[in-house]
Amino acid sequence: MKRLSLGILLLFIAFSANAQSKIGTIDAEYILAQMPENTGVNKSLETYNEKLQADLKMNIQEYETLVKEYQETGKDLEEVARKGKEDTIIGLENDIKGFRQKASVMMQMKRNELTGPLYEKIDKAMKKVIAEKGYTQIFNSSASGLAFSRAEDDITEEVMAELGIEPQPQTEATSNK
Repeated sequence: MKRLSLGILLLFIAFSANAQSKIGTIDAEYILAQMPENTGVNKSLETYNEKLQADLKMNIQEYETLVKEYQETGKDLEEVARKGKEDTIIGLENDIKGFRQKASVMMQMKRNELTGPLYEKIDKAMKKVIAEKGYTQIFNSSASGLAFSRAEDDITEEVMAELGIEPQPQTEATSNK
């Protein structure tokens, strides 16, 4: 019985040694920031934000015009007409509030749309490095939740090399953003 137990234990140890995990980390946000295509993404986001702000400003101007007009002529209007103007003003005010709430969601959706292809490129290069180096698990070090990782387990620069990206040193201007 002792031999059988010892044999099972040795078999288990041998199997465990074979099934060792090789774990690494990657900073996908750093890679994204270093990608030349990211400049175009940022410009597109700025343009989209300006369009959203222009739409908001136009709605606010329309709202202010209606309120001013109502304040000047509201006393002279019949009940039905006055109620109609009030409803229009309240509706426009609600639209402005809703637009402000949705604007950040719309910006995030646009960011996801524009950065999606870049993350796909990072993912493809990462999978190639993983296959070459034999990693079994990779954690994103830019996401919160990673308490510690060894520098030698970081594949960020290898993925950047696979993408043909030369890491740019951080300047004071970029590190303070």
